[in-house]
Amino acid sequence: MPANEILHEADKLYKVSDSLDALAEEHAPVSEALTIISGNVRNTATLLKVLVAMRMGPIPGFDTEN
Repeated sequence: MPANEILHEADKLYKVSDSLDALAEEHAPVSEALTIISGNVRNTATLLKVLVAMRMGPIPGFDTEN
């Protein structure tokens, strides 16, 4: 089902965002830029979930928390 695939990609984006946040903590010279990019990636993941919810409806059994 396409909705499940999109939601799985959104979850991957949340993990990328978390990784970027961790890198930001370790690398002060690029910390601010990484934090901004991480926020943008997280917002994109959220928008994907909203898109699926609005256009395809809720998916039974899929965790929508994040």
